[in-house]
Amino acid sequence: MERTVKVASAQGLHARPAQMFTKAVKETGAKVTVGKPGTDKQVNAASLLSVMGLGVKGGEEVVLASDDAAALDKLAAMLETDMDA
Repeated sequence: MERTVKVASAQGLHARPAQMFTKAVKETGAKVTVGKPGTDKQVNAASLLSVMGLGVKGGEEVVLASDDAAALDKLAAMLETDMDA
């Protein structure tokens, strides 16, 4: 299953927000991928370098994919929250 989410952090998925996101992915224990809508590039959401390599800016959307609905719910809620605060 997939979920499209708008990234609320003004920094996007760079540095601290990306680290917080990848840590949360690892804590779910689920296999999750993330990518930009309209592209075929999906990366391992637990990999900090891969997530940062997407170049996601604040306000952009990302597509989360996983077989674990609870993990998607948790991660989507996290991205929709301003992690810069």
